[in-house]
Amino acid sequence: MRRAAVAVLAMISAASCRPYDNYTPVVDQDGLIPPAQFARYGQQQAELVAIGRSLGAWKMADDEDGLAAQAHQAECFARRFADVETVDPDPLGHRLTVRFKSGWRAAVLPIPDGVDPESTPGISRPGPSPCKS
Repeated sequence: MRRAAVAVLAMISAASCRPYDNYTPVVDQDGLIPPAQFARYGQQQAELVAIGRSLGAWKMADDEDGLAAQAHQAECFARRFADVETVDPDPLGHRLTVRFKSGWRAAVLPIPDGVDPESTPGISRPGPSPCKS
């Protein structure tokens, strides 16, 4: 009887230790303004959508190095815009914090909608990449 109880407790504890996917809830767009509509609100909003699309398009592996490479590429893309002042990457949180020269600061989440970031309507022309390849 004691062995059966231990076996049942082991099965219950094994079932409760499931892996947690923290990427899917972050990129879920349900309940949010669609990216194409948000991009029409202004130039900085369009640039945020483009940066989010770059963050979603360049998803690498799920390990820490892949997440860091994804955030670095999106950070380099964000710095190409003239009105972006700072970019603070959070690779493990799957987001960037962008501050514009106007003082507006916003978190950028991945937007995996398949649209090329540079084809987002309303963005200013991106300059050359400040990051060294």
